[in-house]
Amino acid sequence: MNNTTEAPQQHKQPSRKGKKAWRKNVDVSEVQEGLEVVREEVIKGGVIAEKPSEDLFTLDIIGSEAIQTSYNKIHKPLKADQILAQRSAVPAIDSRKRAGVTDGILEPSTKRKKVNGVSAREYDRLKNRAYGGEAVAKDIVEADSVPVHDPWAQTIEVDDPRFSYLEKPKSVRAPRSLKEDPISLLHGSKVMPAVARPKPGTSYNPSFKDWDQLLTEEGQKEVESEKKRIRERKAEEEHLARVAAAEKERDNLLTEDESAWEGIESEYEGSEWLRKRRPERKTPAERNKVKKRKEAERLVKHDAEMKRRAQQALRIKDIARQVNAKGNANAITIVENRDSSDDEVDDRVLRRRKLGKSALPERNLELVLPDELQDSLRLLKPEGNLLKDRFRSILVRGKLETRKPLSQQKKAQRTYTEKWTYKDFTVST
Repeated sequence: MNNTTEAPQQHKQPSRKGKKAWRKNVDVSEVQEGLEVVREEVIKGGVIAEKPSEDLFTLDIIGSEAIQTSYNKIHKPLKADQILAQRSAVPAIDSRKRAGVTDGILEPSTKRKKVNGVSAREYDRLKNRAYGGEAVAKDIVEADSVPVHDPWAQTIEVDDPRFSYLEKPKSVRAPRSLKEDPISLLHGSKVMPAVARPKPGTSYNPSFKDWDQLLTEEGQKEVESEKKRIRERKAEEEHLARVAAAEKERDNLLTEDESAWEGIESEYEGSEWLRKRRPERKTPAERNKVKKRKEAERLVKHDAEMKRRAQQALRIKDIARQVNAKGNANAITIVENRDSSDDEVDDRVLRRRKLGKSALPERNLELVLPDELQDSLRLLKPEGNLLKDRFRSILVRGKLETRKPLSQQKKAQRTYTEKWTYKDFTVST
């Protein structure tokens, strides 16, 4: 007996002329298979066609280990990637603030709340540490009580015998020149005031007499400087002419010396000239005679110096009186230079011996020419530079050293050596 539940099929007679032949002649096997598949999917969890893509597919974020291993054999990873790839197994601390989030335990209402995340106890501790606390309180000296600690008292350093072999640090000492007065660059070491009194002729609206006198003085100075420049130029030209003549004479001498190759002997090549240029050596007797003569001269000078010192010892009081008189005279001269009027001090006349290699900057000409005189105060223009004048005054008075501005400072070259003083110690037994 055939127990098949399939519908009757007749593939060789596909005629469908009547309704009775429809069920008999139609092939529904494909539909039946589809229904069976759907039933199986429903039993296993649902129809696959109706599920979303998130339930059907997964994103592979790890990758294949075999592929990664083969890739690493060819391409070596960078050091930065290796450092970034190191991850800790401990999760990071979440620093976000969450209001109203607790661990499930209700806190008592009497407990103090933290202000800006800091408790009152921690706040007091930080405050005492910042303002000193007890360390500052013990330094306060009350007026009616005996001070416990004197902050201005000299501390007595106690040497530790364990470090007796170490060198003690030396205190910083100021140079002796710091207590001496600055040396003025003016002629005669005259003392110049910090702010010199200007001449009446340098005013914007001077009187004709003062202006004409200043113009004449400045004109004479310019004439003298021009004459000096002309003399220096002539001296330079004469020097160059002498150098050229010497070069020409040397060339002529070389030409005469070369003439010996043609059979003509020069006057400088004779035996007499060679004897004059190179004297004969002295004999041992002559050398001994010269030594005796020099020794006798030295003894005579020594005896004369000893006699002079003996005479000075006899009149030591007179010499002391002369030294005091000379010192008083120098002091009087210094005071006279200080008390001298500003008109007598010219800061352009400098001393002969300069301090340093750099030259002092020239002072600007403080004079208004006739075509620059104005008849109205509204037409006047400010002239000069107060900063430059003050800086030049400081240099002239010797407060600062004249130097050139350094465009690029040199770095200090330090040499590091190992000290051996730590070996110079003795062990007490």
